[in-house]
Amino acid sequence: MGHYQHSHSPADWSASGVADFDRLLAGAGYRVRSSDPQHLAQGLEQLDSAAAGADDCESSPPLIPCDTVHYNHPSDLTAWVDSILSDLTSAALPHPPHPPPATWIATVYSPGIHCTLEDQEDAGIRLIHLLMASATAVHRGDAGLASALIDDTRHLLTCVSNAFGMGKVAGYFADALYLRIFSPQSAAVLSSPAVDDILYHNFYEACPYLKFAHFTANQAILEAFDGEDRVHVIDFNLMHGLQWPALIQALALRPGGPPALRITGVGPPYPDGRDNLREVGLQLANLAQSVKVRFAFRGVAAARLSDVRPWMLQVAVGEAVAVNSIFQFHRLLGDPDEAAPAPIDSVLSWVAGLRPKILTVVEQEADHNRPGFLDRFTEALFYYSTLFDSLEAGGAGVSGDAAVAEVYLQREMCNVVCCEGSARVERHEPLARWAVRLGRAGLKPVHLGSSAFKQANMLLSLFSGEGYCVEEVDGCLTLGWHSRPLISASSWCSGDHVPSPETMTTSCILAGSNVINVKSDEVNYVSGSAV
Repeated sequence: MGHYQHSHSPADWSASGVADFDRLLAGAGYRVRSSDPQHLAQGLEQLDSAAAGADDCESSPPLIPCDTVHYNHPSDLTAWVDSILSDLTSAALPHPPHPPPATWIATVYSPGIHCTLEDQEDAGIRLIHLLMASATAVHRGDAGLASALIDDTRHLLTCVSNAFGMGKVAGYFADALYLRIFSPQSAAVLSSPAVDDILYHNFYEACPYLKFAHFTANQAILEAFDGEDRVHVIDFNLMHGLQWPALIQALALRPGGPPALRITGVGPPYPDGRDNLREVGLQLANLAQSVKVRFAFRGVAAARLSDVRPWMLQVAVGEAVAVNSIFQFHRLLGDPDEAAPAPIDSVLSWVAGLRPKILTVVEQEADHNRPGFLDRFTEALFYYSTLFDSLEAGGAGVSGDAAVAEVYLQREMCNVVCCEGSARVERHEPLARWAVRLGRAGLKPVHLGSSAFKQANMLLSLFSGEGYCVEEVDGCLTLGWHSRPLISASSWCSGDHVPSPETMTTSCILAGSNVINVKSDEVNYVSGSAV
C-alpha cells in the first residue's frame, strides 16, 4: 500500500501555481509567501500519515470497503473545465481591465505618516459615508459618480491604516464596488477545489467559527445516535474531513461499545482527476480502525450540491441517518422575488424524505439575499466589519492562517457585492428565515441542549479575546462578537424522530472524548495513531 502525498502541500505546487497563490495572499494585504506558514504544510502531512502504506480500501481487512462514486464529473461539464486554467489560477480574482494607479487591490495603500489618531478616527467615519454613497450611485446606475466616489475612498485610505480595522474592510469593499462596475465577471470566476481546500483549512485554524460549527453539529449527532447500532452520517461538504475525528473518538468511547459507522462525503470533482474524497476516506478509515470502530466510507463527487440525488447516498434500511450541512444550504437559494422554485426546495424535500434522525445546519447569521443591492451592501458592510474585528481582536493577529483566512472572507464579500443571478452564490439568510423554510419542508426542530452550549463556551476559552459570545435562541445556538451574532447552528429531524427531553444523552464531544485541543493538526491524533 502506497503513501498518499497531500495535493495541497506547498511543495506540490508548480512555480507558476505558487506565484499565483502568492499574488492571492498579496491581494489580502500580506507581504508573505505561500511557503511561509510552514505549520500548514506540516499539519496537512500529519493528516496523511495514517494513510501511509495504503493504496486501496480493500487491503485493510478489518474495515468495511469504501468506494467513491463520481457524478457530474468535469468530463461532462466541458464549459466548466475550459473555464479553469489551473488548480490555482482560477481562484485568484483577475485584474479588472482598467485598474487604478499602482494596482486595483485596496491593500496597497499605506497610512499617511503625519496622520494623527484623531485624523484616522475621523477618516474611518468618512470612509463609511463614502462607501455608502458609492453603493447608492451603483444602485442608481450612475457608474461615473460611483467611480469618482471610489477614487475619493481610495484617497482617504491613505490616512487610515489598512493593516486592520475599518481601513482594511473599506479597501475590500471599495475594490468590490470597482469590480461590480468595470469587471463583474471577474468576481464570478469559478474557483479551484484545491485552493478552496486551502482557504477553508486556514479559516478553520484562524478563528473559532468553523470549530464551533463542527463541534456543535457533532454534539447533536452524538446525542441523536445514542442507543443506535448502525449509524450513517451524510456530510454535504467533506473537505479535509476535519469534523469527523472527534465524532469517531466519541463513538468509540460510548458506553456499551461503538456502533457501526458509515460516512458519505460529498465534494467537488478535481479537474486533474485526483480522488480527494477517497484519500480523506482512507484517513478516516485508519482512525476508525485504530479506535476499533467498524467503519465504511463512500464518496460522492458532484460539482454542485443540487446535482446530488438521494439514490446516490445509498441509505440502508435500519440505519440512523444524520445529515450535516455546514455553510452549504445558502448556496442553493435564489432571488427571493423570483417565482421560480430554487434548488433549496427540492434538496430539502428529498433530505426530509431520507427521514433523518438528525439534520444539522450551520449558516452565516446575515441577510445577504435581499433583492435590493443597496440593502444587501449595507448589511454586508456591517456584517464583515464585525467579522474582521473579531478576527483581529480575537487572537488571529497577522499569522499565516489569518492571511489566507482573509482571502476566504474577501471572496465571500466580493461575491455578495459584485454578482447577480446565478453567479451570486453567497446568499446568506438569518436563522428565523431558515426555521420557516425547514419547517415548510416537514422537518421539526431539535433543541441543541445544555451540553452543546457548555461545549461551545469551552471551545471559546481556547481563544484569546473576550468579545466572542454564545447565545441560545429557541433551542438553537449563535456565535457572535459582542452583541452581533455571526453564525447560527440548529438541528432538525423528521417528524417520527422528535426526541423527548428524557432521552437526551449527556455524552460530550469535547469533554467526554478528552478532545480538548481542537486544532486540526492535533485533534487527529488518537491513541498515538494519526489520521
